[in-house]
Amino acid sequence: MNNDHREHLVKVPAITLGFWVIKILATTLGETGGDAVSMSMSLGYLVSTGIFMVLFVGAVIFQIKAPAFHPFVYWATIIASTTVGTTLADFATRSIGIGYAGGSTLLFILLLSSLLIWYRDLGRVDVSSVHTPKAESYYWLTIMFSQTLGTALGDWTADTAGLGYVGAAAIFSAMLLSVVLLHFYTKVSKAILFWSAFILTRPLGAVVGDFLDKPLANGGLELSRYTATGVLLVLIAILIVVLPQSAAVKAH
Repeated sequence: MNNDHREHLVKVPAITLGFWVIKILATTLGETGGDAVSMSMSLGYLVSTGIFMVLFVGAVIFQIKAPAFHPFVYWATIIASTTVGTTLADFATRSIGIGYAGGSTLLFILLLSSLLIWYRDLGRVDVSSVHTPKAESYYWLTIMFSQTLGTALGDWTADTAGLGYVGAAAIFSAMLLSVVLLHFYTKVSKAILFWSAFILTRPLGAVVGDFLDKPLANGGLELSRYTATGVLLVLIAILIVVLPQSAAVKAH
């Protein structure tokens, strides 16, 4: 396949219910997997972030060079983004010490800046416009910021705000429901709603992941991080095979 043709292919999936189910599982896996490496393996946030960043950059390069949409390549890149997002957010908020509020604010600014620069450069930020290497680069950079923001936001809501993991999950679920209602009953930009939902699924996954592996005394189930990560990985693989996975339709 020549490069001219490849640059006009959309290599990200169409947005379906199945997409959101896998996305939430992937973000939950990012939390348990990131914690498994940084905490259970005692590698720390900085070293873990370095490891996951290398994996993420490699996955993005592979994804951009791929001749067509491949579900496993795409979701492997998403998982890489959410694991690096977990350890990077923990490093910023805990090791550097800017706190959940500071980390969430900084990452929110970076996320909005990424979307704004992308829009000013290419004129669109919707999924159907992701059909050139430049658009894919913006897409994955924005995703990394959203995954990192989601971790900090989830920790802030569950811990600092005192809502706990279940309470925080309920809050983010309600916010996602409001996005769904806006999608069906209003004319709000679909691109804005997509990125809103994409961002909100990350803190939801983060608090669910924490609920699974944090100590009982802290309101968690204290499950093995390795076991939880392995089970989530298997579930995601099964759903990728079972649920329809097709590329989004290119914007004209």
